[in-house]
Amino acid sequence: MQARDIAVQVPTVTLGDPIAHAIQVMALGRLPGLIVIDAEQRPRVVLPGTQVLRLAVPAAYQEDPALSRAVDEAHADVFWHELRDRTVGDCLGTHIPRPVIVKASATLLELATVMARLRCPVVAVVDEAGLLAGAITLDRLLSALALARPDDT
Repeated sequence: MQARDIAVQVPTVTLGDPIAHAIQVMALGRLPGLIVIDAEQRPRVVLPGTQVLRLAVPAAYQEDPALSRAVDEAHADVFWHELRDRTVGDCLGTHIPRPVIVKASATLLELATVMARLRCPVVAVVDEAGLLAGAITLDRLLSALALARPDDT
């Protein structure tokens, strides 16, 4: 089985999209992470959900978690709305990691290796031109592995 066999279409975001939109895309799509694409539909970065959450949490709270206990519950529930004007690119800053990608011909072992090594629950699948052809989530990969039998080859 190859990546193209289990890849699915997922909603994506761009570096110019507001971080609040990115969070909503991930939540509404029930995705374990996000694929950020450029104008040509090439993956620019693949972010695990925890990294997306990190983009949304103001740096002051990350540097001193005790500050978060000082915020009342009503405001703590909507803290990320304060990021309304910040984009995904703004939150990433100047260091944009290489995207977690595999070719459409990648095997399940190659997929598992990439996901495990990079600790990323979503991988972008690209075609021969490097354009986004789909995505594979950890759940989708584990399901394919669980259903695969040695005699299926």
